[in-house]
Amino acid sequence: MSIKEKADNEEPVVLLRPENTNKKYEALFLEIDSGQTKLPMFQREFVWDKEQSAKLIDSVLKGYPIGTFIFWKTKEALRSVKDIGNHKLPETPKGDYAQYILDGQQRITSLYAIRKGIRISKDGKEINYRDIYVNLDYDPLNDEQIVTSHKEDDKVYVSVHELLTQKMGELFKQVGANKADLVEEYKTKLTTYDFATITIKDYPIDIACDVFSRINTGGKPLTLFEIMVAMTYDEAKGFDLALKYDELINGSDELDKSLAKAKFDTVPAATVLQAVAAITTDSVRAKDILKIRRDKFIGNWGAMVSSMFTAVDFIRTKLHVPVSQLLPYAALLVPFTYFFHKNGNKRPSEIQAKLLKQFFYWVGLNWRYSGSTETKIAEDLKKMIAIIKEKSPKYPAEELSVSAEDIAETWFSAGNSNVKAILCLLASQKPRNLDDDSDVILDNSNLKIASSRNYHHFFPKAYVNKHFKGFEPNMVANITLIDAASNNKIRAKAPSFYVGEFKGSNSKLASSLRSHLIGNQRNFGVLDDDYNKFINKRSAAIAEALNEALNPEL
Repeated sequence: MSIKEKADNEEPVVLLRPENTNKKYEALFLEIDSGQTKLPMFQREFVWDKEQSAKLIDSVLKGYPIGTFIFWKTKEALRSVKDIGNHKLPETPKGDYAQYILDGQQRITSLYAIRKGIRISKDGKEINYRDIYVNLDYDPLNDEQIVTSHKEDDKVYVSVHELLTQKMGELFKQVGANKADLVEEYKTKLTTYDFATITIKDYPIDIACDVFSRINTGGKPLTLFEIMVAMTYDEAKGFDLALKYDELINGSDELDKSLAKAKFDTVPAATVLQAVAAITTDSVRAKDILKIRRDKFIGNWGAMVSSMFTAVDFIRTKLHVPVSQLLPYAALLVPFTYFFHKNGNKRPSEIQAKLLKQFFYWVGLNWRYSGSTETKIAEDLKKMIAIIKEKSPKYPAEELSVSAEDIAETWFSAGNSNVKAILCLLASQKPRNLDDDSDVILDNSNLKIASSRNYHHFFPKAYVNKHFKGFEPNMVANITLIDAASNNKIRAKAPSFYVGEFKGSNSKLASSLRSHLIGNQRNFGVLDDDYNKFINKRSAAIAEALNEALNPEL
């Protein structure tokens, strides 16, 4: 018995010592057939072909070790594999222990598929696991592989499936008297082989999954979402977290709304889990998410979805951030979803709306969720309670101020949270295309990287590199948000030239420029193609707008 230490004054978890046993082929087979042994859905699908399975049986017949099978014995009901090929797997009797395979899934599934004679469709082809044979003309003492998935015309074979399922008398008739002793020897080797197993019993799911991740070093560690998909599955209630998440993002026949329709389809699964946890436990720590009972999680899913849609609607229509790719952090949706849940999904008051806007820009400009995210989101949930009461949350004074010098020195990187906060500000101005004053259509696919089509350097990079040696063109104050078509018209032209061209097609050019926080053309250095003057003036305009958002008049 061992003890795993727990933080935050929690009771330590007592872990039973792993149980080492050997099991025969028939015992493994019966445990699957009775519903005791299950394949958790976070395991890979069965991918071994017949040749790999043949090599496994060959090793068994030669008495070679084939590795240890590791099981997790628990009364936790997880989402598990329902069938293998054409064979439906039985359910674990209610209230009974189940053994989930943590290591050895491919090997055990191969052994089971051969024993049951399962047929599996893969890549449009049917694989029949009855078609694995022992070559009775080969000598098992040499290095030749005696088990194969292919038969030669001049050799004598017996199917491994038949070797395991038929009586000796039937096998003797099939192979002839001179092969009878060999067939009996092989049957005995298969049925008496000791398969090494280790069983960990009643381990908490987070520790069991950690065991899985550590022993599956060749693959990627399990994500929290993959674990929760397995933990929250409920067939009777029709709840499948993987499917529910897909419906949240992409919609369904029953759910007309979707984050994709709102252009917020880049929201990761981890954020959605944290949103459920926030409204359920007032915490977003992974260990607290794992403690949420299935019924509670399922019961709060619909409430989370409703509040997340309301939060997205507010961010789109009141903060004027039209797409999720611009969010400084996707995790911002967690406190916003929490706010609307606690506020009954009501429209925020004028004061609440100003405080939410302040919070939004404070998070982005101060790299709030760049580290210790779980702790900081938990702190920010308390800020949401204050905002519901129309009280200003407490912020360090220096974090509510942005200088023009700071903006002027900020390089443009589409992935940085403070840059994204500035881009949100630019998007909130409802930018217009410079060539015709039409609305700029922003799209997630056009905003992923700095070279994406919606990002335009007002002083084109090639122009700056040619005419302003020693100046960096890739500064956030040099970025405007326009359509790709408008971007293509500008290319490497001087601002005075292309802006002059657009006067003929856009009678509202001055207004279009203001929608990008670009004021009088002469004052901003546009007419003189003065890059340094432009950066300083526009940085000041951006800083002024950000400071207004960070310090609202209530």
